[in-house]
Amino acid sequence: MEQRLANCWRLTVNEKKFIESALLSDLRVDGRGPLDYRKLNIKFGKDDGSAEVQLGETRVMSFVSAQLVQPYRDRPNEGSLSIFTEFSPMADPSFEPGRPGESAVELGRIIDRGFRESRAIDTESLCILSAKLVWAIRIDIHILDNAGNLVDAANIAALASLLTFRRPECSLGGEDGQQVIVHPPEVREPLPLIIHHLPVAVTFGFFSNENLVVLDPTYHEEAVMTGRMTATLNANGEVCAIQKPGGQGVSQRVIMHCLKLAHVKAGDTTTKIKDAVEKHNTERALKKIKRHSSSIAMDVCGTTVKLEGKQNQSDGGKEGSHLDQLKLKDEANFMECDATSSGQVQSKKKEGGSKNFIGGPSSWDPYSECVDSDLLKASLASRAGQSTPSKQKDSRQETEPEEPPQEIKTDSTPIDTAPTAGQSNEGKTLKDAVKPKNRRKKKASSNNGN
Repeated sequence: MEQRLANCWRLTVNEKKFIESALLSDLRVDGRGPLDYRKLNIKFGKDDGSAEVQLGETRVMSFVSAQLVQPYRDRPNEGSLSIFTEFSPMADPSFEPGRPGESAVELGRIIDRGFRESRAIDTESLCILSAKLVWAIRIDIHILDNAGNLVDAANIAALASLLTFRRPECSLGGEDGQQVIVHPPEVREPLPLIIHHLPVAVTFGFFSNENLVVLDPTYHEEAVMTGRMTATLNANGEVCAIQKPGGQGVSQRVIMHCLKLAHVKAGDTTTKIKDAVEKHNTERALKKIKRHSSSIAMDVCGTTVKLEGKQNQSDGGKEGSHLDQLKLKDEANFMECDATSSGQVQSKKKEGGSKNFIGGPSSWDPYSECVDSDLLKASLASRAGQSTPSKQKDSRQETEPEEPPQEIKTDSTPIDTAPTAGQSNEGKTLKDAVKPKNRRKKKASSNNGN
């Protein structure tokens, strides 16, 4: 009411006559027909239970929250639903901050009556512990921009936020089973509200002429109209509530005509809300999917190797081409490890390390998945046997100036250390190929004496 009185002061007499004469010609100032609805756009926030609705130029935001409270004594097994509205001067200069005005209280009562009297929300499912703890659902409606028909826009915003709201899951524990445990979203998935149907509010405007009826009145039309009626219906055509806040009287014939129109508009609005909510839930589910790759990075011999197809080994029913690729990759990884190990052994001997090479890599993990110790020892032994004497001589010359002197037994003779012609090369190792410096000098002196 305060909103219409404020608008009356802004519109001139010529503007009012122009709006009424245009309606008599089945035209409206914004180009719509008398029974046309403005464009509806629904957006959702990042948090669950937040929605923003834009109906033409009217913008309303809604946010749903829940809290555990004690139930009413007459309804110990039912939760509660409350609606709070905020009319900011940013939306309309006629709105005053602080205590809610008459229009704000009326808006909250219309939406609350449509939800409560039709029992659209299952309040019994909000009970956690009978007569002790229930969920109290709170809907906060904020008016961002007032361009007319705030009731319909706020009602759609409340429905959209309720459909996307998720409350935490609770369980009973303790010794007596009366302790309530609220599980965070990381532990258990939050639960949606149980909503039986969607009560949609449809507002009609009446003018001095009884035959003039418009649907979804704008900001300027609200200043000219002499009466208003809001009918709340669901998609099945069931009347949830009717609000007629004074003004011009309306005949029964006009009311029945308006209810038929409201049934059609409620079905269309319900479809748009459900489509928007379904799209939002799909995007929300895709964001929560965690994709795990099949490749696992492991540090072997100082290099990073990707072992692909680790999960495929347990299946055993894969194609042969895939297994061949895995074998080729394993052989390539083995060759890389072999080359890296030989470089590490040479660097250790140059630094004067006292560790002896015993036929296997000392810095490797024999239990790693890409290394077979038996196969590695056999390959190193075969390579040492196939090496030529010239290569062995070169290796002796390279290691001679850098090899630290080691103590040897005086009982050793050149016959013990010199390889015989009939000895096979298969039994040789790298330890036999690389001999200490003193032993070679002693062998040379004995040859000179002979």
